[in-house]
Amino acid sequence: MQKNTAIAGVDKRSLQWDDIRYFLELARTGSLSGSARRLGVEHSTVARRVEALEQSLGIRLFDRLPKAWSLTAEGETLVAQAGRLDDEVQAFSRVALGVSSLQGTVRLSAPPALAGHFLVPRLAAMRSRWQNIDLEVIGESRDANLARGEADLAIRMSRPTAAGLAARGIGDMGYGLYAAHGYTRRAADAWEFLGYDDSLDQVPQQRWLTQVAGNRRFVFRSNDLTALLNATRVGLGIAVLPHFLAANDDALSLVPDPVCATVRKIWLVMHPDVKRSPRVRLLADLLVELVVEAQALLSGNVPG
Repeated sequence: MQKNTAIAGVDKRSLQWDDIRYFLELARTGSLSGSARRLGVEHSTVARRVEALEQSLGIRLFDRLPKAWSLTAEGETLVAQAGRLDDEVQAFSRVALGVSSLQGTVRLSAPPALAGHFLVPRLAAMRSRWQNIDLEVIGESRDANLARGEADLAIRMSRPTAAGLAARGIGDMGYGLYAAHGYTRRAADAWEFLGYDDSLDQVPQQRWLTQVAGNRRFVFRSNDLTALLNATRVGLGIAVLPHFLAANDDALSLVPDPVCATVRKIWLVMHPDVKRSPRVRLLADLLVELVVEAQALLSGNVPG
């Protein structure tokens, strides 16, 4: 007797892992546009791959709502298993990386200003020591998901809280008040300030700057440290900036009082599975080396 349930009609040979991956991402974000951004594809591609999976399974996985795709009861049942499959695929990829050679790609995630102004110039100067490696530097303020393979290495300004990650403190970053030359000749009560926007107003250096400013105005805010640097350079106001970014800038002067006591540790983070990869280990060692060599500049003790 022929079975008439939807699952009984599944053709296992037609199932594609990529279709399941698209299903999982859409389930996590709830929207075609959000999942498309995460996957780096057009939203029509997400819809097409999910519909292909539904046809393979003979199951409707989502209700198409005007502003979102909502999991059906069947979709809810399958999403947990899809998540476990994704974990296994990521674990497979990490183990594969662990048995790889000194050739191939290494992806490094780091805060944008630190990546662009500090890490990249110094890594470029070391090019002969990683000449068979293709390096991808991802400048981002969010924490890349290392367990899902979004990066192989990460530089972070706070110790990771996610379970299963290996983290090592490799240096310290100091901050100071900086202004364009001559700005502080005006009366202190007329100083105006430049700071982070609400998305970053709880980072330690911004909390300190808020106390320093008191009732004086913040005339410019941004979530972009490079924007704050450039606003300071043209004399828009006073900002708290990392020493590595501002100490050697000919357009800026350090405001000697008050002294910023904020020091943030620089963390090198990786997933334990990739530590066996020779190319990841090489880049990790180079990152440690360049941070140690530039520690005086990072802490603001001497020009670098």
